[in-house]
Amino acid sequence: MIFFLLNFPKILKRIFSVKTAMILSGAGLSAESGLKTFRDNNGLWEEYDVMEVCSVSAFRKNPAKVLDFYNKRRVQLKDVKPNHAHKVIAELKDEFKEQIFIITQNVDDLLERATCKDVIHLHGFLPELICTKCKSVFNIGYKEQESALCPKCKKPFLRHNIVMIEEEAPKYKTLYKLLEKTNLLVCIGTSGAVLPLGYFARSCEKSILNNLEKDEKLSPYFDKIYTKKASVAIDEIATDIRAFLKE
Repeated sequence: MIFFLLNFPKILKRIFSVKTAMILSGAGLSAESGLKTFRDNNGLWEEYDVMEVCSVSAFRKNPAKVLDFYNKRRVQLKDVKPNHAHKVIAELKDEFKEQIFIITQNVDDLLERATCKDVIHLHGFLPELICTKCKSVFNIGYKEQESALCPKCKKPFLRHNIVMIEEEAPKYKTLYKLLEKTNLLVCIGTSGAVLPLGYFARSCEKSILNNLEKDEKLSPYFDKIYTKKASVAIDEIATDIRAFLKE
């Protein structure tokens, strides 16, 4: 009886707590929309040395080359559209609201264009520029950056709002905080090369992985695996999420 009384608050929390899910996406989510990825045969790995266009040291050495790289990627966004997976994720967020966390490693705006709310971009947002001096952020859509002069503080420190190699990613703190509240983890189109997905999966009650190819090292950490395109798997994943959150 004493044990029950001492643990009654924990028991109540377990009974009445609202389950949550996190959808964590990577390049595989947007690849079907026509965006090149670093892993494509004809992708950015083939055209650029990543350290020469995506690192802090490269930006210091040749800022014009780095800015040109991001300008091209930003302009490219104008001609792509959200695919079925983006749209279903937006529907899930609209349906479950605070019960579902939408986090992406992608810097494109396809989830937003699919009307998805409250998307957390771990590595930045391509349509935006940021002033590293006053920290002001400006959305320029799909235009090229014309000047490094900040419209607000008038200092020449304006650049792409993307986390580069050799920089900290501030949104990782948000990711880890939300993981503590996550019951179901759903990883879509991400290989785990950047984030410890296996550890994330093991820390949650249930987990789902969706990649185009099976990863023998990553798969054992997940409860369910979908080895197919994100746009094909997403309807089954949505059914899994709804069933879990409505339990």
